[in-house]
This record gives sequence, C-alpha cells and structure tokens, in this order.
Amino acid sequence: MADNVVLYEERDGIAIITINRPHKKNTLTDAVIQGVADGVDRGAASKDVAAIVLRGAGDTFTAGYDLTDGAGWQKVYDAEGPEAREGAWDPVRDYAFMGNNVRRFMRIWECPKPVLGEVKGWAVGGATDLVLCCDLLFMASDAHIGYAPSRIFGTPTTMLWVYRLGLEHAKQFLLTGRAIDAETAHRIGLVSYVHDPADLAGAIEAEAMRMANIPANQLALNKMLINQAFENMGLRTTQMLGTFFDGVTRHTEEAYRWVEDFETKGFRQVIRERDAPWQDYGERPS
Repeated sequence: MADNVVLYEERDGIAIITINRPHKKNTLTDAVIQGVADGVDRGAASKDVAAIVLRGAGDTFTAGYDLTDGAGWQKVYDAEGPEAREGAWDPVRDYAFMGNNVRRFMRIWECPKPVLGEVKGWAVGGATDLVLCCDLLFMASDAHIGYAPSRIFGTPTTMLWVYRLGLEHAKQFLLTGRAIDAETAHRIGLVSYVHDPADLAGAIEAEAMRMANIPANQLALNKMLINQAFENMGLRTTQMLGTFFDGVTRHTEEAYRWVEDFETKGFRQVIRERDAPWQDYGERPS
C-alpha cells in the first residue's frame, strides 16, 4: 500500500494499519494519508475484521505533516483564471487541497467498524487531525500529544479537540499549543487508556479483538449514533472553518517570514525557537 509507507495486515479478527516511515518519524505525506484511508476502507470491507488498529512504526505515531516535502501532493482542484502573480495565495485551491486531507482522515470517523488509535512517542500537529478521528485512543505512558502549530502556521482541520475535550481544556491546549503528557491526556479524557510502552501494542490489540464478541451491526449502529450527536453539534461546519483558517494562518506575513527562516536558520533551529518559551516538544528540560 502506498509504496509501503503504510502497511496493512489482518490477523486474529482485526486489521492493523501501520504508518511506515520511522526514519522520518512517520511524518504525513500524500501517500501516507492515502494509504491510511485505503487501509481503513479495506478493513471495513473485510468480513474477517471486527475492528481496526492504527499505529506508527518505530518509536513515534507520527510527528505531523512533513514540512520538508513540498512535492508529491495530488491535485484535487483547478479552474480557469488569470496567471497568479508570484506569492499569491489561492484560498479555494488551498481549501480544496487541505479539505481532501480532512475527507481522508474522516474515513476513520465514518468507518462502520471501531478504529483504535495507538499513540506512542509523539503525535504532533497534523497527527492529531488524524488520530483524534479514531474511536478510542490508547497512549504510552511516556508519550505526548499536542497541536504545536497553534503557535504559528496552522489550525486543527478536523477540529475534534473541542468535541473530545470541552471548552476549557480545548482552549488550554489549543491557544498555547502545549504538549500533553499521557497522565494529563487520560485525566482530561483525551485518551481512554494509558499503558507502559512495552505493553501498549498488546493492550490495544486485545481490546480490538474483543470487539468480535459484539455483532458488527450493533457496533456500527452505536458508532453512527454517537457520531451523529457530534455532527448535530456542528462538527462539519467547524471543520470547514478550521480547514479554511488553517490556510489563512499559513499565509500571513508572520507565516511567510517563519518559513523563510528555514533557509537562513535551518528547520530544526526554527522549531526550537518556536517551542523554547514553552519548554516542550524537543525543548523539554532533560
């Protein structure tokens, strides 16, 4: 699947989808996002699968979008018009591009079978747009999750934070972009279970296998009913705004200058300067 950047396996009544770019911290590319969506569809269509597990290879779920990979994204919208001037931003084309990612992430939400997300190491930025679409989250005790682009260069596109956390905690972590450790994530209800890293894979697979004891139609109808409650709260409208605002935040003067600093200071140094005042992500004190 997707040139092996995403792996798919069926065994013991479950499907396991693995993001397979450990050398790049499983960062998201078009091929990765498509591979995950295809894997979810494949698991949904398999009569042998009761539930799906989504994980990352190596020591990290995913560190978010690969900001060093500017090519290889499929074109999903074009229209006749004047030649754009250098540096011009086309909001409709940008919305179509990011909206295509949101639609593929939401295949998890729409899947009639339970999808369990395994968070180890880090789930950062766009990784949260993906993993928060899962039905249940299992987290390693030493893992962290957070939307660092809140500080510059992004807003959550699937925007499930506020629906999973409520107003106070959503503002606490989205206004600041702070990283959330496993203990806090469990306390505020962001994840269902926390396990020792060595036990995480076994625990999530065991729970997924137990889903086979419930009729598939029962699982599908309960998931649909729960999800519809959030749809009725305006989830899709919120996602539309989140996706559009994400494009806006990437095309402010501050965002342009931030990206330009990649060339002069280096990517890692720019990220360090973003996170140093908050002492999290790669800038956590030893």
